[in-house]
Amino acid sequence: MGIMSFFKSAGEKLFGTGEAKAAQEAAAAAPTPEKVAALSAAAGKAITDYVASQGLSTAGLDVGFDAPTATVTVSGSVDDQATKEKILLCCGNVAGVEKVNDMLVVNTPAPEAQWHTVVSGDNLSKIAKKFYGDANKYPVIFEANKPMLAHPDKIYPGQMLRIPPLS
Repeated sequence: MGIMSFFKSAGEKLFGTGEAKAAQEAAAAAPTPEKVAALSAAAGKAITDYVASQGLSTAGLDVGFDAPTATVTVSGSVDDQATKEKILLCCGNVAGVEKVNDMLVVNTPAPEAQWHTVVSGDNLSKIAKKFYGDANKYPVIFEANKPMLAHPDKIYPGQMLRIPPLS
């Protein structure tokens, strides 16, 4: 539990469409407390929908977004550590999100993964070499970040990845 930092300018562009876009435009035009609250609610819903679209359970989760601080707060309980970490990544790897306040409880605790923020020139083999000492272990990192990663070559600077312990 705690606060995780992310690159605000990197990630999925969830706030540029639908309700979130309309709320964002309204809040930018005249930032009243009501419009900022509407933006926060619409963004929180967009993030919740994104987590669900990744096949991760949102049952019992509460995802909120605070627009003024660009902070997502996620609470509730999840079955395992890997699910928790994937939910945190889904919440944080969103353009417009700077921090994620992790209030999740894991029902079946396990060792936590390490985190890596992708920089220009990174690829999964290079990251595997850094963490595991073997570039050929990149599939472990790829599998640990599915379904958010659809292909091993589709990583981008600013994206945060989970690096699980080798079993």
